[in-house]
Amino acid sequence: MSRQTAVVLPSRCTPSQQVPLLSITTISDRYLVSLFECPVCFDYALPPILQCQSGHMLCSNCWPKLTFCPTCRGHLGYIRNLAMERVANLLLFPCKYAWSGCKDTLSHMEKAEHEELCEFRPYSCPCPGPSCKWQGFLDAVIPHLMQQHYVSRVVQSQKVTLHAENINRPDGVTWLIMQSCYGFHFIAVLLKGELYESQPEFFAIVQLIGTAKQAEKFAYCIELNSHSHRLTWESPTSSIYEDVVNLADDTNCLMFDMCTAQMFAKNGNLDVNITIYMC
Repeated sequence: MSRQTAVVLPSRCTPSQQVPLLSITTISDRYLVSLFECPVCFDYALPPILQCQSGHMLCSNCWPKLTFCPTCRGHLGYIRNLAMERVANLLLFPCKYAWSGCKDTLSHMEKAEHEELCEFRPYSCPCPGPSCKWQGFLDAVIPHLMQQHYVSRVVQSQKVTLHAENINRPDGVTWLIMQSCYGFHFIAVLLKGELYESQPEFFAIVQLIGTAKQAEKFAYCIELNSHSHRLTWESPTSSIYEDVVNLADDTNCLMFDMCTAQMFAKNGNLDVNITIYMC
């Protein structure tokens, strides 16, 4: 007679009890995890777990976007599936970037934070604007910039100067320079656009071509100089995973208007001095 092993889930846990998490190492564990797949986005439905009146589960991200259950077309009320939430507390779930190589499994409480910093997530092109739709892995960012955005070289120095030619042109434009120091690559961006009342604005920022966790190790200084004035901006670096336009909207970069740019420009050209520091 074959033996069958049952998984017994505790009905009540006191603070002193240590309930072990079940990693997806066996067929039965993988089956349990598969029960949490949302039928809409195919990610995992994690606490708070919502269901239709017939018991079909949805993740909390998809639920507000729907009127009827995608499985049975039944009405969607705000019904919590407390039993499955308790089961979710006992399981480890794979990272959503497992398809690109991440092998980590995590509790549902750790999953979102891990995925925000996961080194296997795809990156978008760091050049501002919606024109380039490229996405790829981190090691493909620099080849993409050189091949598609005409970034000719990487300057091997802690200090560089971004030379912006013809800042008086009427259209929006982006100037880029890449520099390498401390064993990492950085991209400095000077963007000319219109943010408020159709008035030209300049936005300058330095980003690490790396993860957000790696970016925390560095800071940068941007400096504009003339014979009688100096403008300085210091800030922690951000990862290229953060969109430059969003950072500009949040004023998390150096911003200056055309009058200020003209104060530091020479013959219509502007030199932006950039220094990278280790925190």
